[in-house]
Amino acid sequence: MISLQILGLEEDMNSLNIIHVAGTKGKGSTCIFCEAILRECGIRTGVFTSPHLIDVRERFRIDGINISEDKFLQYFWDCWNQLEEKATEQLPMPPLFMFLTILSFKIFISEQVDAAIIEVGLGGTEDSTNVIKEPTVCGITSLGMDHTEILGDTLGQIASHKAGIFKPKVPAFTVPQLPEAMDVILERAKELMVPLEVTEPLDCKQMKGLKFCLSGDHQLYNAALAVSLSRCWLQRTGNWEKVCQNDFQDSNLPDEFIRGLSTANFSGRSQIVCDSSLYSDCPEIMSENCGGELIFYLDGAHSPESMEACAKWFSNALKGYKNASQTSIGVVNAEESSENGPFLHESKTLGTFEKSCRQILLFNCLDVRNPKILLPQLVNECALSGIHFSRALFVPSMSKYTKVTSGASVIPSDLSGIDLSWQFNLQRIWEKIMHGKEMTPLLDKDFKIESKLMLPPHEFLYDNASKGGPSHNDFPCSAVIPSLPLTIKWLRDCVKEHPSTRLQVLVTGSLHLVGDVLKLLKR
Repeated sequence: MISLQILGLEEDMNSLNIIHVAGTKGKGSTCIFCEAILRECGIRTGVFTSPHLIDVRERFRIDGINISEDKFLQYFWDCWNQLEEKATEQLPMPPLFMFLTILSFKIFISEQVDAAIIEVGLGGTEDSTNVIKEPTVCGITSLGMDHTEILGDTLGQIASHKAGIFKPKVPAFTVPQLPEAMDVILERAKELMVPLEVTEPLDCKQMKGLKFCLSGDHQLYNAALAVSLSRCWLQRTGNWEKVCQNDFQDSNLPDEFIRGLSTANFSGRSQIVCDSSLYSDCPEIMSENCGGELIFYLDGAHSPESMEACAKWFSNALKGYKNASQTSIGVVNAEESSENGPFLHESKTLGTFEKSCRQILLFNCLDVRNPKILLPQLVNECALSGIHFSRALFVPSMSKYTKVTSGASVIPSDLSGIDLSWQFNLQRIWEKIMHGKEMTPLLDKDFKIESKLMLPPHEFLYDNASKGGPSHNDFPCSAVIPSLPLTIKWLRDCVKEHPSTRLQVLVTGSLHLVGDVLKLLKR
């Protein structure tokens, strides 16, 4: 890549000792697991993931912490100015993701990290991160049907792109795949003489009683892959003996590995946040007089496979909450809780109380996704666990995919010119799932796109909300709301008016939507 030459980074790339990770789902979590494991082993780490949810600095972690604003600006403008100075019509400025990838190399080289864990952005073969010529080890997480407009419409084609990160004779690891994908991965490994190992899911007994902060059964595959990648990295860089005096045994993880797996956190993935704004008048306790409960379950699932995993996690989380609510409860707000850990703690000062629960879906996805697959997948998987959504809300995201944003970025308030046609399309799909037939005439009548400032009455969330739908077929069980800030405020107002109700809101379909919700909850 010419940009690396301009910045004088090419010769220093090998010093990064890179773990390169591709995949359809779980590659970000796998990178975060690797980073936490190696950091616990005393290794100075850098990790590059995407996308960011609130602040662009989330993409660049040094020793587990987002890069500071001062350092980010220093490296950003250093790279930008040098590339802009050399830019010509034949050599234009690199597009956003390519620039951020180059920036990650600049940051990690300058900060002298011992290990750089790099997540592929899209695909593998043609991805900006694939300028890495000599990684220490490569990994491929679970593969599925995503980005088919770019990567192809078969698992084999997608696997071919993902396996494009393999380098001659460089060890690689993957998780169990469907035969169509595994055949391609094995063939690619054979061509390049890559030692390839398939890892089985981690046995919880190996954790010695500790649990992951990253929730969901699917994380057992990501954790196992991270264990293999980290072990291989330590062995190939001559650091293994410092960590473990004995040979590696699958049934006996080093304590450093266990600590890393149990402390790794990744915002927006299987994350639970209690809306602390509702308790401003009584922040120390939660009771019926505090105005009810509003709890957000956030997961950026956006493929059929990840949506299935999201549904299972959400269902299990609700069951866990129900069990926890049988005891006395105190509140830990979003700032005090770990990003993915429990937000409830037992309290001896409060008596038990019962609240009725409503499960609400807050959803948006890119128009390149297929909601006719994603939404039924979510509904059906939740239904298997006895979980039914009372209502669904469809909103546009605030984030712009082509902009670099920070946590202090201004939240747009102008609703003029908003195109809600995609959200109304999502609503029609949802209503057909709920009613078993098209509801287009009703939606056109009662929820016109021109009525952008109209909000449903608060009772919309509560009337006839049992068993996942309305009691009669002439009342829609979903709504389009023109902005996310309006939606959050409306949900808060609904809960304040119904203090005996607990709203459990699943936010999914897009990592950008999840990031926008987190941004609003933290303000």
